[in-house]
Amino acid sequence: MTFARVALLAAAFVVAAVLSPFSSAGSERVALSVAIDGAIGPASSRQLKEALDAAARRDAAVLILKLDTPGGLVTSMREMIADILASPVPVIGYVAPAGGHAASAGTYILYATHVAAMAPGTNLGAATPMEIGGLPSLPGGDKGDQKEVGDQKGGGDQKEAGGRPAGDAMMAKVTNDAVALIRSLAELRGRNGDWGEKAVREAASLSANAALQEHVIDLVARDATELLQLADGRTVDVAGKKVVLATKGLPVETLEPGWFIQLLSVITDPNTAVILMLVGVYGIVFEFTSPGAVAPGVIGTTCLVLGLYALDLLPINYTGLALMLLGVIFLIIEAFNPTVVLGLGGVAAFLFGAAMLLRVEGPGFALSWAVIGPTAGLTLGLALLSGTYLWAARRKPPRVGGEAMRGQPAEILDWQGGEGHVLALGERWRAKADEPVAAGDSVEVTEIADLVLTVRRRDAGRNGARQ
Repeated sequence: MTFARVALLAAAFVVAAVLSPFSSAGSERVALSVAIDGAIGPASSRQLKEALDAAARRDAAVLILKLDTPGGLVTSMREMIADILASPVPVIGYVAPAGGHAASAGTYILYATHVAAMAPGTNLGAATPMEIGGLPSLPGGDKGDQKEVGDQKGGGDQKEAGGRPAGDAMMAKVTNDAVALIRSLAELRGRNGDWGEKAVREAASLSANAALQEHVIDLVARDATELLQLADGRTVDVAGKKVVLATKGLPVETLEPGWFIQLLSVITDPNTAVILMLVGVYGIVFEFTSPGAVAPGVIGTTCLVLGLYALDLLPINYTGLALMLLGVIFLIIEAFNPTVVLGLGGVAAFLFGAAMLLRVEGPGFALSWAVIGPTAGLTLGLALLSGTYLWAARRKPPRVGGEAMRGQPAEILDWQGGEGHVLALGERWRAKADEPVAAGDSVEVTEIADLVLTVRRRDAGRNGARQ
């Protein structure tokens, strides 16, 4: 019994010794880092959400949000701000690398982070909201309220003398809403709300050192290591709780975007989405015109679903989408039934739809006429080319079926009482004639009915001599 106890204790010590290194390694805290590089959109929102989930799951000390963005969609920006405010892990906003900027939507996101920092040689600001277009939308559509946070140049055009917003009452409403948002974030994080309002109303911008002096940001750091050292010991409000940051010397682990986020960043480009949709429509059309090909149907269906999914994530005008689809349908009909009118109408509908498709435009989310124009021209060219071939085929004599038998030469095999059999196109046919013929005569087919050929003599002189 004593030996069994000793053996059990020894085994317990061995297990503890083996598991101890893993336990200590698992308890080591890290600083996770995620980079948002480019326009703020659905992919950016999804990337930040996944990074915050990973940070909470791994109990990370902080999440470093590296920003280098010209702006983007306000809907995605608000989703990112809501995720940061609800995060149980402190988020350090860091505008980097040198030469980068957090313009427009990036300014709002930086204001929302628990600690705001910038690298030397970066800038932020120009947060004036923009609404581009004004084309009519469907009644009751909620996408009409989606606005884009403009870039620096566009933002500068939206003000009049005295800092008053340009445009109608709707523009003033959007501007005031943006001012209220950035002021609320400034009050929450203890930052300069007056300058935030100036960035919205007057598209003001600041360099890194100027932003630090204006109390818009908290730190200026050359790299992530210096950033963690300077942030160490700061007290921040994380989801309603006061947390003292212990970040000095933490290892930094970068979270790379997954395949879905990379796919999302590609297909949510409006130009890519439109091209995917067109490839999908034509793939399905080719599958219907050539049943059994399989590949056009599979590729077309996949592209169409991806294109429609991407457009659903963007603030689009469904009237514009309907016009584009109507234009494609007109061009397809033009290919099979050339009328010219349908072709021109299809191109016009496609171009008008493209102009109306996006309710807003921003950095990375604008339809390029360098893509739309050639696409419309190529579509019209394919329709006209198909129509030309079809028209030429109609003018040629039939090559198959009963119509193709007319005028074909035949030879009488046997004949009696106005009926008999002939050899035509290598096949034996029943035949009849309204004039006397005999076996061995050369005839031609004039009609076919119920698989019976009507023939007549081809060489009247020779057949007349035989009579």
